[in-house]
Amino acid sequence: MIRRMPLDDVLAERSKTHGAWPDNARLAQQMKEEWRKCEGWQRLSCSQREALEMIAHKIARVLAGDANHKDHWMDIGGYAELIVRELENGGENVSKQG
Repeated sequence: MIRRMPLDDVLAERSKTHGAWPDNARLAQQMKEEWRKCEGWQRLSCSQREALEMIAHKIARVLAGDANHKDHWMDIGGYAELIVRELENGGENVSKQG
C-alpha cells in the first residue's frame, strides 16, 4: 500500500522551495502568454514549445520560491538539453509542427 502525504503537508513542504502555488501559477502564465504572442512561437515544434513552457514553470519556481534550490536550475537545463538532443538527432520531432 502506498502511503500518501496529505495535500496540506505536501503544499507546506513544497512551498519552502517552490514558493506559493498562486504565485507560481501567475508568474508562469504571464510568461507563457507573452511568449505565445511572438511570431516565432508558431514556428516552433511541439517539443520546443513544451520545453519552453516547462522552463517557464521552473523559472516561476525560482522567482516565487528558493532561487538557490539547485533542482530548479538543473530542470531548466534538462529541458533545454532535450531539445539539443532532438536537434543533434537530425531534428527528429523538432520539425513536426503541431
